[in-house]
Amino acid sequence: MDFVGRKQWFFLISGILIVAGIISLAVFGLRPGTDFAGGTSMTFQFSPIDSREVSWSDFQSQLRDEMAKLGYSEATIQNAGEGSFIIHTQEITSDEAQALAEELGAELDSQVEITDYYSASPTVGAETARNAGLAVIIAAVAMLFYIVWAFRRMPKPFRWGTCAVIALLHDVFIIVGIFSILGWLAGVEIDALFITGLLAVVGYSINNTVVIFDRIRENVSRHISPDFAVTVNSSIVETLGRSLNTSLTTLFVILALFLFGGATIHYFVLVLLLGVIIGTYSSICISSQLLLVWERREWSALLPWARRTA
Repeated sequence: MDFVGRKQWFFLISGILIVAGIISLAVFGLRPGTDFAGGTSMTFQFSPIDSREVSWSDFQSQLRDEMAKLGYSEATIQNAGEGSFIIHTQEITSDEAQALAEELGAELDSQVEITDYYSASPTVGAETARNAGLAVIIAAVAMLFYIVWAFRRMPKPFRWGTCAVIALLHDVFIIVGIFSILGWLAGVEIDALFITGLLAVVGYSINNTVVIFDRIRENVSRHISPDFAVTVNSSIVETLGRSLNTSLTTLFVILALFLFGGATIHYFVLVLLLGVIIGTYSSICISSQLLLVWERREWSALLPWARRTA
């Protein structure tokens, strides 16, 4: 399997995804959730009094109309299934939330229970956003130094660390871009769990990358070929089974959580799902290929439409 020979196609695919994400971020941005924008997030559990069969999609429309009548026209409502709805509004107290639940119950002929309540001020939200960005930067820098130290016996270890971090940023940019597009198309919001998911993805992706880099180091020490491209490709192929098996077993668990988990962790699990797929792809197809391009200074390979130079 010639992964190295197809590196230009891999770079092209990644370039398209990253550019699409950047355009979406520039035009639409991200939809901040309560953690970042401030406000109140509540989960209401509705139980119709007469135990009639209810179309929850129609019920959601009625709920939105009632919220508008009560002065919460800006509220966003997410159907969490089985009569449970997650509602985001401007910041309100727990007493106001309870009063809102009682009014909605009276208007919609339902018993209403508040199963979750969370409130954050805009100031706290802005601080959370800054801390989230700082956490990602610190994680990337720490991993750069870790890779440099781990491969300190190799020539130019900083090059290995830089390629690994670029692959990590590649994963982060693509996931953030996808969530920007989802925010535009489906109103998907990001919250603190989104950042938690990103950091988990960063850790998972670097693990796969280190395994492949370590095999490249072993094969370089064994002098399996004077051609570094052959060494890189052989290392990828030798670790391919391990990378795919680890990713698939993780993916099956995350997919089960995505399909059957609660609505409150739905987007967190989506970050993990995307991260495992994109992280595995970048470890196999991007990080090692970047190392090869840098080693041989074939910068034209980063531009698939450019003429390759020696």
